[in-house]
Amino acid sequence: MSQVKPVPDGYHCVQPYLIFKNAAAAIAFCVQAFGATEKLRMAGPEGRIGHAEILIGDSTIMLADEAPQMDAYSPEHYGGSPISLLIYTADCDAVYAQALAAGAESLREPADQPYGDRMAGVRDPFGYKWYIATHIKDVSHEEMGAQS
Repeated sequence: MSQVKPVPDGYHCVQPYLIFKNAAAAIAFCVQAFGATEKLRMAGPEGRIGHAEILIGDSTIMLADEAPQMDAYSPEHYGGSPISLLIYTADCDAVYAQALAAGAESLREPADQPYGDRMAGVRDPFGYKWYIATHIKDVSHEEMGAQS
């Protein structure tokens, strides 16, 4: 009998699982804004997505349409989301511009940060906040502590 890995290949120990009112539109947004690729889509006969997975860089994000019977609601249900996601990319500025062109709202224009990242922030059309970063300088914990 073969040994099954407790964490499957291509996944990390912690996977974000996001709920949307329109998961299909969210997938399309992530493809356009962040260069995501769709890995899996399980849609019911009525077209609702019960489970889907996209890949951004080396990270899988799981997502689905709202399912009130499972107490799974989108940010709209709550009037926004406290959840933020951070994407490391080779070009923060380009991905920020790409996200805006895809319909995201700017929360923070790209700027160099004292902790060594160039960072920007957007809110997607569905209520989630995404921070986009490029690591540009190694800064020690001691240096970061001295800057506060």
